[in-house]
Amino acid sequence: MPVSPPDHGPAVALLRGLGAADLAHPGGTLLAHLCRVQRQLAAWGARPALQLAGLCHAFYGTDGFPEALLPLERRGELAAAVGAEAEALVYLYASCDRRATYPGLADADGPFHDRFTGLSHVPGPQARRDFAELSAANEVDLARTDHTFRDAWGSELLGLFTRLRPLLSQPAWSDCQEVLAG
Repeated sequence: MPVSPPDHGPAVALLRGLGAADLAHPGGTLLAHLCRVQRQLAAWGARPALQLAGLCHAFYGTDGFPEALLPLERRGELAAAVGAEAEALVYLYASCDRRATYPGLADADGPFHDRFTGLSHVPGPQARRDFAELSAANEVDLARTDHTFRDAWGSELLGLFTRLRPLLSQPAWSDCQEVLAG
C-alpha cells in the first residue's frame, strides 16, 4: 500500500524562515539537500513521520554538520510544524554521537550516545530502523551529489551500512550498495 505524502508546507516555511535556502551545502543549499533526503525516503516507502524527519534532520545540527537552525530550547517550534513523532526522530538523529554509537547500533541492546546530554540509552527496534534509514538517505544523497565525498567516505559508509543491513529496507540497502560502492 502506498504511503501518503506528508504535508511539507509548514516545515519548508520554517526551513526557509531560518535560512536553510541560503546555507551552502554539498549539492547546492541545505534546503535542497533536505528536500532530496525527504524524496529519497519517500521513494524507499518510508512512512510520513520519517519523511518529515528526513526533511528536517539538520534542524539541531548533527555530529557531521554542526550548523543548527534552531537551538534545542526551541524544539516545540519544530514539533508544531511536523508533529511530535517526526520531531523526536529529528532529535534522535541530531543527538547521535556517531563515534560512540555506530559500533553497536545494529545490536538490539547497543547504547545510543546523546551528544547533547552526554547520556546513553537503548532505543527500541523502530527507532533504530528509522535512524539507520535516515542515515542511509542522508549519506547516499551526499555521495550522489559530491563525488569527492563519495571517494573519501564511500567505502567506510558502505561498511557501516553493511553492518546496519538488518535495520535497512531493501530499497535503502540497494541504493547504499549502488551509490557508495562507486
